Amino acid sequence: MAMASLARRRVYTFVSSSKSSFCLTRWRGFSSGSDENDVVVIGGGPGGYVAAIKAAQLGLKTTCIEKRGTLGGTCLNVGCIPSKALLHSSHMYHEAKHSFANHGVKLSSVEVDLPAMMAQKDKAVSNLTRGIEGLFKKNKVTYVKGYGKFVSPSEVSVDTLEGGNTVVKGKHIIIATGSDVKSLPGVTIDEKKIVSSTGALALTEIPKRLVVIGAGYIGLEMGSVWGRLGSEITVVEFASDIVPTMDAEVRKQFQRSLEKQGMKFKLNTKVVGVDTSGDGVKLTLEPAAGGDQTTFETDVVLVSAGRTPFTAGLGLDKIGVETDKVGRIVVNERFSTNVSGVYAIGDVIPGPMLAHKAEEDGVACVEYIAGKVGHVDYDKVPGVVYTTPEVAYVGKTEEQVKALGVEYRVGKFPFQANSRAKAIDNAEGLVKILAEKETDKILGVHIMAPNAGELIHEAAIALQYDASSEDIARVCHAHPTMSEAVKEAAMATYDKPIHI
Repeated sequence: MAMASLARRRVYTFVSSSKSSFCLTRWRGFSSGSDENDVVVIGGGPGGYVAAIKAAQLGLKTTCIEKRGTLGGTCLNVGCIPSKALLHSSHMYHEAKHSFANHGVKLSSVEVDLPAMMAQKDKAVSNLTRGIEGLFKKNKVTYVKGYGKFVSPSEVSVDTLEGGNTVVKGKHIIIATGSDVKSLPGVTIDEKKIVSSTGALALTEIPKRLVVIGAGYIGLEMGSVWGRLGSEITVVEFASDIVPTMDAEVRKQFQRSLEKQGMKFKLNTKVVGVDTSGDGVKLTLEPAAGGDQTTFETDVVLVSAGRTPFTAGLGLDKIGVETDKVGRIVVNERFSTNVSGVYAIGDVIPGPMLAHKAEEDGVACVEYIAGKVGHVDYDKVPGVVYTTPEVAYVGKTEEQVKALGVEYRVGKFPFQANSRAKAIDNAEGLVKILAEKETDKILGVHIMAPNAGELIHEAAIALQYDASSEDIARVCHAHPTMSEAVKEAAMATYDKPIHI
């Protein structure tokens, strides 16, 4: 452990307080006595509402327009938050049924009260959406409920939910309208037999059989929810692997874990036909490369084949905003479109379609508008699959590092050798760290563990500040904790771990 850390350090230059004050005063004066907003945000999801609050905090007169009528976007209303509520509730049920007895907790019977489970989910969502409205009031953000569309680069016409119409003017307009479910040819979502992720969050009974089309984050999480509650889960995926953005070694372990839980996979398979005329759903399947067709019967189908930018009806053509071939809005490093004064953030622009990425976009965008410096590095945005176990990662996969031709070292540490994991009888998974051979700079970290989504942020900080594996290894980690596995994996990367 005597090797000195050679990781390169990034030098940061901070704007002086006097200059920052000048920018803030200038913008505050800019909106004084005018009905025109400094910033108008179209969309109240994670990117939009965070951008609106940050803009107001920087002294900019701000209005946020949201068509849903409740703030938080897809993530809070029909995505991240309700799915995590059901993941937790279904996990508690599964633990009570299968694991409590191992810890000396014996129950005579365990049953699912699905309406109560859904009510708890809805309560969590309602509390959080009201919380954002409270933050708007606290920060003096004007909130307009309705569907907005451009009539000029500085004007948005809003058809309000109350049935009226108003025009909101802004010197800077940010498009933060998020994304929508990607449709599949020949597969019509009715939210009954064939559901989107929205419908899968609101099923009124537990289906005996559920087919999930798509083996990404959303499909595997929702498959886990209903699988724990008793459904037979089959995942159909066109690609040869689940979660293609995941490190291959970790992905293989992850798939084996899901299969042990009863989840079945049909990889390299596409859906070419759907018949809902009977009591259930009959799917026609075909190899991805073509070949003989087969049929597969189920009760409910969840379409989870990705998401697409939501820009329909915004009037982008009217003002000349440029989009790419898949419908994403083209922006520069300052989130500016080709139309002066119009910006875009979140799922409508390139980059990972993640709520926390959209939030970072929103903050950086309004910092640029306010004359400050904003920055988001998409290579350092963590991703998490909230199944059991969770899988989290940040930075490069081993396959990406190899493709770059970088010489590297790998350090791994299994949770089977972690004392806290063994104490709670939940020791499945590992930590894997990739570091540049010459400098020891961390290139990527991949974790499969019960709480991987919490553990990954030590790695995210390390990548953000160009830390080395030795830097992590020399940080004292409390004992006994799951995070000690990160320290041990770091030790394994540049030297030797202690506990294996």
